Amino acid sequence: MALDNIIETKGALILGAGVAGLFTALKLAPFPCLVLADEHPGTSGSSAWAQGGIAASVGHGDTWQSHAADTVAAGAGLTDPAIAALVAREAPARIDDLLAYGAPFDRDADGSIAVAREAAHSASRIVHVKGDRAGAEVMAALARNAFSAPSIRVIEGYHAIELAVEDGRVVGVFARSWNGPEQRLILIRARAVVMATGGLGALYAVSTNPPESRGEGLGMAARAGAMIADAEFVQFHPTAIAIDKDPAPLATEALRGEGSLLIDETGRRIMLGVHPNAELAPRDVVARAIHREIVAGHKVFLDCREAVGAEFPHAFPTVYESCIAAGLDPVRQPIPVAPAAHYHMGGIASDTRGRSSLEGLWAVGECACTGLHGANRLASNSLLEGLVFGARAAEDIRSLDVPQMGHGCLPAPVRYASPPVPRALREAMSRHVGLERNEAGLKEALTKIAQIERAGGYESSLLNMTTTARMVVAGALARRESRGGHSRNDYPATAPTGSRTFMTLADARRIAEEALPASALSAAK
Repeated sequence: MALDNIIETKGALILGAGVAGLFTALKLAPFPCLVLADEHPGTSGSSAWAQGGIAASVGHGDTWQSHAADTVAAGAGLTDPAIAALVAREAPARIDDLLAYGAPFDRDADGSIAVAREAAHSASRIVHVKGDRAGAEVMAALARNAFSAPSIRVIEGYHAIELAVEDGRVVGVFARSWNGPEQRLILIRARAVVMATGGLGALYAVSTNPPESRGEGLGMAARAGAMIADAEFVQFHPTAIAIDKDPAPLATEALRGEGSLLIDETGRRIMLGVHPNAELAPRDVVARAIHREIVAGHKVFLDCREAVGAEFPHAFPTVYESCIAAGLDPVRQPIPVAPAAHYHMGGIASDTRGRSSLEGLWAVGECACTGLHGANRLASNSLLEGLVFGARAAEDIRSLDVPQMGHGCLPAPVRYASPPVPRALREAMSRHVGLERNEAGLKEALTKIAQIERAGGYESSLLNMTTTARMVVAGALARRESRGGHSRNDYPATAPTGSRTFMTLADARRIAEEALPASALSAAK
């Protein structure tokens, strides 16, 4: 496709308009920035769907040290303690920022911010909005402020497909749109590019993520040569509502925090004897326990009747509406649940300032990997990470000698229809790179990825998705142990000491070449 136009934009270019992208933009002000949004800012994307809340030590008697310790404990030996301390220490200030932007967090009778407890937290420290609407309400507040900020320009309808790199530095992004019947390719140049593109859940057949969570930001960065960290660690939420809907609606972890129980079709509690914390065990433990019950032929339910009961409609309105739409009444009936791909702990390796290994490229939010989550994310640390490193990346960019370029004119696009994830890729990832993995299945996934690339004509968006999938598979092959969100039934033990995974796309390709015979590779090609 021929290049139609080159745009020189002011200040920073931010890819993605979720919590991480919009918060970074607001923290950059008055430094100018252009935000490319695939979908409607403030109403779509994983951030707006987030139910659980945001973790911060704002409750009476809680401390950031305790929050940091819980984060490290949940990370199964791979969380960076310094990063956990940094994030926990700065969390209350980020909550203050959101309050200033108008986020309507729940309050106690005395007017203080209400806090709740979720799995693997030693204290009540999760701030919510109307029980399960934290993501939606925080995003609405950020979008209102971003749209009214003179330094921020939000553009919908352009789909980023490839980073532009000159002399080893990221200088912008190639983006597509449609103008009437014609497809346009535009190079948007910027001296500072911030990747805030979210996760990869939509690469799986059963996911709680919206369709735009295709992992394309990670794939673009990897194709440009960026270092990728901990790609094998994909978190599966234990309690997606099992009603054959794509994406699967979520039954927030806060329900278990309120005392809801996991039972089978006979009423037996399935978590008793599995972990001392039972329903409040770390997510990977709960997800695998449910998965194994389902594989054994049982059905699993989240029973909220006694713990929540008649309070359900106003305490957890989002979950309640999802249940009612499916013909379930959670006040009187247990909710059928099953694990679903939910969050990616890995991503573009980034430091305390949000800088990636590529000059000119920052990464924040779920597409980044700071070392905070380790092998298993602590509940409600995800939005928090985007806030903390969004603020830090903004501070770093503002401190640089980044010239404010001339203001180019972007042609008005007709809304760009993002390409769907191939069904074959989603099925291969769920079947072979899911909750439990093994070498034979991972090799099969690599073969399938190569076949999908060939069938799709190596189109850029497709390559972004398959590159991300390949990074996950390569990391899973290289990690010959079970740890946190990564479980291999051919290597069930956990190594005495853990180390993080860092690899480039070139490294991932070498792993594939070593894993597969030449005949398999040539057949895939």
